[in-house]
Amino acid sequence: MKLGRNDACWCGSGRKYKICHMNFDEKVRGYALQGHLVPDHDMIKTPVQIEGIRRAGEINTRILDYVEPYVKEGISTGEINRLLHEYTLKLGGIPAPLNYEGFSKSVCTSIDEVVCHGIPDDNRILKSGDIINIDATTIYEGFYGDASRMYCIGDVSEEKKRLVEVARECLELGFAEVKPYGFLGDIGYVINKHATEHGYTIVREIGGHGVGVDFHEDPWVSHIGTRGTDYLLVPGMTFTIEPMVNMGKADVVTDEQDGWTVRTKDGMPSAQWEYTLVVTETGAEILSR
Repeated sequence: MKLGRNDACWCGSGRKYKICHMNFDEKVRGYALQGHLVPDHDMIKTPVQIEGIRRAGEINTRILDYVEPYVKEGISTGEINRLLHEYTLKLGGIPAPLNYEGFSKSVCTSIDEVVCHGIPDDNRILKSGDIINIDATTIYEGFYGDASRMYCIGDVSEEKKRLVEVARECLELGFAEVKPYGFLGDIGYVINKHATEHGYTIVREIGGHGVGVDFHEDPWVSHIGTRGTDYLLVPGMTFTIEPMVNMGKADVVTDEQDGWTVRTKDGMPSAQWEYTLVVTETGAEILSR
């Protein structure tokens, strides 16, 4: 339905359309007329939604902070799962991965060659030399926060440490590209460029995603891109950046038995960091890290 100038704005602000989002919509429409892919209103969060996602993100960050001291040699990934689950409930949240499309645990724990979606297991004990990604998503008051971090366990090789550090740099470089009226392709371009310059590859099949009012939303965020392509970035978009950086080739395989665990095809290590963010009027804000 086309809004009149004096109608209430679609964003829920309560203000008239002409003084709220009318100029914004006209600007976005101009990009569409130039042939660019532009977000629809469903991909743009209202101020109320952004505040809810911010609170969920803060809870999610607190949960990752809480488990960090426990992530060391001798603990099982099953115990990490229990610690995170119990603390999430204590804070009034819900672990989003639990029972999501059949996933059986509250967090993903991905070690060494496991790229993502590793399933916690009481029999998998962290040992010196491991690198592990812990990926937590929390539902709080109906909104979602999502982030992941890497941890080096004990005496980790310099090669693995370098991989973890470059993966972190890829995330930060990608985040620095997020600005209003830039493009999603700008993010993937700098991430892939940085990884390639260091001799690494980026996983192609799995990317970031819209998040906030649901676990996975549009847009899909590729970590390989071309500048000036893919969706136009506009204030109010919320999504994750989560590059998966492989020491070897980019090819991955999904475990046929559990249907979840994604590994590098060549068995080489992989590293990943993840933020949830919102595009602002001046750049971007990290909502969960």
